[in-house]
Amino acid sequence: MEDSIYTLEFEKPLRELVKQLHTLETLSEESNVDVAEEIDAIEAKIERMKADIYSNLTAWQRVQLSRHPKRPYSLDYIERIFTDFEELHGDRRFREDAAIVGGPAFLDGEPVMVIGQQKGRNTRENLKRNFGCPHPEGYRKAMRLMGMAEKFKMPIITLIDTPGAYPGIGAEERHVAEAIAVNIRDMSALKVPIISIVIGEGGSGGALGIAVADEVMILENGYYSVISPEGCAAILWKDRAAAPKAAEALKFSPQHLAKFGVVDAIITEPMGGAHRDYDAAAAALKAAINKSLAKLNKKSVAKLLEDRYQRFRNLGEFAEAG
Repeated sequence: MEDSIYTLEFEKPLRELVKQLHTLETLSEESNVDVAEEIDAIEAKIERMKADIYSNLTAWQRVQLSRHPKRPYSLDYIERIFTDFEELHGDRRFREDAAIVGGPAFLDGEPVMVIGQQKGRNTRENLKRNFGCPHPEGYRKAMRLMGMAEKFKMPIITLIDTPGAYPGIGAEERHVAEAIAVNIRDMSALKVPIISIVIGEGGSGGALGIAVADEVMILENGYYSVISPEGCAAILWKDRAAAPKAAEALKFSPQHLAKFGVVDAIITEPMGGAHRDYDAAAAALKAAINKSLAKLNKKSVAKLLEDRYQRFRNLGEFAEAG
């Protein structure tokens, strides 16, 4: 665990052990004292603690990891997975929305259209990216690019990472709900393969607006939910501090999502989270995309559309009253 990495509350015991290890290593170097046995013991303890912490994460701890300020964002993955990415801008109706990035690129030499929700690393970037909360024009830009992908027969890959669509007055005036609804409708009929991956937060309709796909995957420490845990807590318990309780109740962890059929695959992250090793996380994501595309490319257009329709029709359970 590097000193520069932000430490979450549940990681603090591990952080203390790492500090002890650094102290012993410094002592050994500066005073030439043999503390190899002590160093080996602490290193073993660190590895045991890592395995214990990261293999038993609560739903709320996964939410914290999905929001980690050092976590790789869409552009970080695009840089490592695709080549010759050419970002395209604007919805041709109102303006550019930097909370959604997208454009054509190559995946191992094959053309694809990649679209992702993008957060910022600092205050200036977050203001530009609107903290990863798209306006309606962002969704309209995404749909414009998806229409282009269909025209040129390019598979579509979307990267989801948003707490939700922007709920401000301006977004409502420009009909953000309608923009998301149009995307849901039109994505269901696109005649090219669509793959969506939740790389961090998958919040409500803000995520679903680019997630009507043939296969939906999620990174190990992401979440995909109808509402944020804070929002749920505020409604049900009248207290946002109940967010950890809400996170458990919402059943939005990758394991629950796979069990319910909401996601088709869980992509393993490096130990401790994707922010520990961008390249390894990107390699795992790329492998999952290639595996999915190889399967989807074998389907006829008719089969692709029918399977996509049935995928969403079969989600959830209901009963009819007699």
